[in-house]
Amino acid sequence: MSLFLLIAGTHFLALLSPGPDFFLIARSTLAHGRRVASGVCAGVALANGIYISLALTGFARMSSSSPLFLLLQGAGGLYLLYLGMKFLQTARHNNQQQISASGACAGGWWHHALLGLLSGLLNPKNALFYASLASVLASSRASTGLQILLGLWMFFIVLLWDLFITVLIGHPRWQQGIKKYLPRIEQLCGLLLCLLAVAALLNVLQHLNGG
Repeated sequence: MSLFLLIAGTHFLALLSPGPDFFLIARSTLAHGRRVASGVCAGVALANGIYISLALTGFARMSSSSPLFLLLQGAGGLYLLYLGMKFLQTARHNNQQQISASGACAGGWWHHALLGLLSGLLNPKNALFYASLASVLASSRASTGLQILLGLWMFFIVLLWDLFITVLIGHPRWQQGIKKYLPRIEQLCGLLLCLLAVAALLNVLQHLNGG
């Protein structure tokens, strides 16, 4: 039970730190509403579920300097850069009325679920966390029952937490007050994603250059 509480607590604390998944969920909620944003939540949860499955079966062990992790980090950096540029482009070319009017045309639930899946899979933080989890489980020799319980707990806590974010940000009172700032928020999310992308790509280049 102590192992469960340790891993579950660490996992939840990691969820609290804003990252690419959070910015994508927040932006989707504000621009397209909670129903569409729930697709992002489902995609992110599915990506976490894939990593959880790999960790529980022992296939997710890697270090921050391993070729597999560097490849994942490089791909994730490029994807985050793509998302960031798209956010900045939307903020630059749309005013509040245009964003509201075009929200329904910007991709439906399944489109945003795919965005969430890619964001979750290509998020280096997710990869490194679950790789560490695989090492902890391997060294602790946790029972199969405990591993399954941990897997289910982490999957559903990711899904529920992300859905809670959409409910919080998508509250009508909050939405009414923030709509006029939506282009600025998209711009801010775009800049933050671009910064995360640059940091990830620079880290990859540093390791490839032997530094």
